Amino acid sequence: MTTTLELEQRFCAPNYHPLPVVLVRGRGAEVWDDAGNRYLDMMSAYSAVSLGHAHPRILRALREQSARLSVVSRAFHTDRLGPFLARACELTGQDMALPMNTGAEAVETALKAARRWAYRVKRVPPDSAGIIACEGNFHGRTITIVGMSSDTVARDDFGPFPPGLRRIPYGDPAALEDAITPCTAAFLVEPIQGEGGVIVPPDGYLRKCAEICRRHNVLLLCDEIQTGLGRTGSLLACEHEGVRPDGLMLGKALGGGVLPVSLFLGRRDVLQLFSPGSHGSTFGGNPLAAAIGLETLNTLVEDELPQRAARLGAMLLDRLRALSNPLIREIRGRGLFIGLELEPAAASGRDVCEKLLKEGILTKETHGNVIRLAPPLVISEGQLAEAVERIAVVLERANAERVRGHDI
Repeated sequence: MTTTLELEQRFCAPNYHPLPVVLVRGRGAEVWDDAGNRYLDMMSAYSAVSLGHAHPRILRALREQSARLSVVSRAFHTDRLGPFLARACELTGQDMALPMNTGAEAVETALKAARRWAYRVKRVPPDSAGIIACEGNFHGRTITIVGMSSDTVARDDFGPFPPGLRRIPYGDPAALEDAITPCTAAFLVEPIQGEGGVIVPPDGYLRKCAEICRRHNVLLLCDEIQTGLGRTGSLLACEHEGVRPDGLMLGKALGGGVLPVSLFLGRRDVLQLFSPGSHGSTFGGNPLAAAIGLETLNTLVEDELPQRAARLGAMLLDRLRALSNPLIREIRGRGLFIGLELEPAAASGRDVCEKLLKEGILTKETHGNVIRLAPPLVISEGQLAEAVERIAVVLERANAERVRGHDI
């Protein structure tokens, strides 16, 4: 009999390298496989499941709205879109929003908005508007976005890429100032680099970048698709430095763990430059997505999930930093967005994640030797303590294996 894994390997393009587990059910911060084994989800689908699996408020909104109206396209008004966008703008301090589906679509929308603003407002010469991004960034995998990437796996054999894209070192405001020209439209940046290895920039970095962008009349675009909506201990990661960007991308968690929902939000003078037909999406802003997005935002605020992430994240960092294991090079992060970096010569991130899987902990490595720990914001203190205990066991065993190998 053909197994689920065999069917996937036969018919699915190999653009991912999943861990060998077949998940069938989830609730809160826990998931179960097809053999009935329980796991703690310490990755929450790259923050897409920040509210946890099968959150009752989200499921209720999903049932009620899907029974009324799901998709009609933006060719018509609906009673769900306005309240959703109004709430999102209220919470983020932005003026307007444009609804899309995936995070990459929100980033593409931001780039189009920035370039149109550069031509029509800043008066940049035609077809010369530039975008600055950072080394180590991850903003998605469309052709334009990987044109800004420094990840060879994402870039190789997908060119040629669109012109006008430039990368600078992350965490270096002086590099930004040096890179800006009269044709620069925008600086696109993650407040904390997620896929890049949970890289936290120096204190004051984003604030200095905001000042540089204002001085040079360049839009500051913050990609909060992973870091936003409570993940780092505030609703938005840029709030830690008191920065309100000119444009802001949200996604992942915005869909409540059940749908792809994304937004590009920004200043009125930027977003009002879109005109009918200049941008769009059949599914973007559909009534089901809008209902889910609104319920997600209200749940985050009413259940004080950003504050919960700040408290539990501090506890998790303290407990991880208390681990005394020579395999650990560094532990960094903010809120419930943490990277555990291993000594690259001593341990493989993939190998450690496979060992964690056997101990009932689900997560995935990035950049080879960084273990991501970004559980649902609804995870309990007891579940976090359990996760740390199992991580400690796996690292102790891995180090013992390394020592035995050296002895041999």
